[in-house]
Amino acid sequence: MAKARGRAGIVLGLAGMLVPLTTALGAGSAQAAPACTAKAGPHQKQAEKFLGLKVDGKQSTADCKAIRAFQQRHEISPAQGYAGTVTWRTMNTMLQQRAAGTNPNKAGTCPTNKGRIACVDLTRQLSWIQDGKKLVFGPVAVRTGRDGAETRTGLKKVYFRNIDHFSSLYKVPMPYAQFFDGGQAFHSVTKSVWSPPGSMGCVNMTPNAAKNYWKLLRNGDDVFVWGRKPGT
Repeated sequence: MAKARGRAGIVLGLAGMLVPLTTALGAGSAQAAPACTAKAGPHQKQAEKFLGLKVDGKQSTADCKAIRAFQQRHEISPAQGYAGTVTWRTMNTMLQQRAAGTNPNKAGTCPTNKGRIACVDLTRQLSWIQDGKKLVFGPVAVRTGRDGAETRTGLKKVYFRNIDHFSSLYKVPMPYAQFFDGGQAFHSVTKSVWSPPGSMGCVNMTPNAAKNYWKLLRNGDDVFVWGRKPGT
C-alpha cells in the first residue's frame, strides 16, 4: 500500500507557471539592447505565433523587438531578435508545459505505487509531487542539466537537505537544497528557469516552487527522473 502522510496538498495553477507571451524587459536590464537583425530566422513563423504577432514569416521591427525581449528575459544569446533553434526550443518547451495542464502524469510514466514522490520529466522540463495518483503540488517548470552535465535518470531518494546550502564546487548559493543523487539536488535559483543551456545537473526551480518542495518532501522520499532535456 502506498505510504501516506496526510500532508496538505497544494496544487499550483498553471496561470503563474509561464511568463506572458509578450514580455517586457525586466528591471535591471541596464545594458544597451543589441541591434535587431533584419533577417528572418528558421523558426520565424513559430516565434510569431508564440508571441501573438502577425504570422507571415517575415521579420519586422515589431517582430524583432518582441523576440529580442523574450531572449533577454531568458538569457538567450545573442539577443538580436533572430528566431533561431535555441529560441524556438525554449518557446516549444513552454508550450509543452502549458499543454500538461493539471494532469502532468497522464501517460503514467511517474510511478503511482510509491506514495509521496517527486517526478522530474526532463523532456518537458517539468516537475511535480504526487501521492499515489493524487497530484499534490505542481506541475512547475524546472531547469535541469545541460549537455555534458545531464541530470541522471532513474529512481532516487532524497537523502540530504540543507535550507541554506552553499556549493563549495561552484561557489554559488543553493537555497532549499534537497539532494537525491550525488551532487544533484532540487534547489531554487533567481534566474529564469527557461534560460539555456541548463544547470550543471541540479533541478533548478523558482524560489516559490523550491520552498513548497522543501515543505512537502522529507529524507527518504522517492524521486523519479526520466526523459531527455531538449538540446542534450
